[in-house]
Amino acid sequence: MTVSARRELADFLGSRRRQLAPAAVGLPAGANRRTPGLRREEVALLAGVSHTWYTWLEQGRDIHPSRQVIDALARTLQLSTAEREYVLRLSGNDPVQAVETPDAMPAHLQGLMDALGSSPAYAITSSWSIVGWNRAYERLYPGVAELPAGDRNLLWVVFTDPAVRELLGDWHADSRRFLTQFRAEVGPRLADPAVVDLVTRLQSASPAFREGWASHDVDRFTSTERRFEHPAVGGLVLEHHQLTPADAPGLQLVVYTAAAADSAAKLAELAA
Repeated sequence: MTVSARRELADFLGSRRRQLAPAAVGLPAGANRRTPGLRREEVALLAGVSHTWYTWLEQGRDIHPSRQVIDALARTLQLSTAEREYVLRLSGNDPVQAVETPDAMPAHLQGLMDALGSSPAYAITSSWSIVGWNRAYERLYPGVAELPAGDRNLLWVVFTDPAVRELLGDWHADSRRFLTQFRAEVGPRLADPAVVDLVTRLQSASPAFREGWASHDVDRFTSTERRFEHPAVGGLVLEHHQLTPADAPGLQLVVYTAAAADSAAKLAELAA
């Protein structure tokens, strides 16, 4: 477990502990509680570990919790499935395999996106840099082609580009969803220079990102409907899909397909 992963695990467990009400685990609230949530000794007791050991874990010390212990802490803190997966990866009990990110967009994947016609599609790296897109996506978000390469990052444009803020149907919910999914993906790699640079810049540029990042919230990606408000064609309801190519696992393809006939007609209008 790297130093950055230990620190993130410590901060994450502390944030979940402080969010869990004593009543949720059958403990009295007590009038003498000076801080919200559970105490460290209560988490330790409920999870069946020593108070000292759990304190060391929240302090980010160089200890290596087993999967059994992480599972016990996940049950005690009532973590969601995404949160449990996150602490397993941070603790090294479900290690993330290192994958190589291509230096350039592979031609066959660009051809695949182009073949999708009016369905917008783009490709991102493990740090969410946008490295390729089709014509339909450029029509949905024209600014992607005009951005400097260093700013062509999905999380950056979501939190800093006013055009994207207007494009997303519910920016507050959508931006928070992107942030929590990003953190879940990069948590074990928070020391990577590309991730450090992006997070530092966003904390400086966006109060909303800064607040969301401090929460330590994480979530997993799910294919579902997304709403857009396009200045040329109006409201769109699109299904959001994410795919990892078997021969380029360092990239993810994001594809939007029409969820209704009127949205399909509007995508065709944009493509024309």
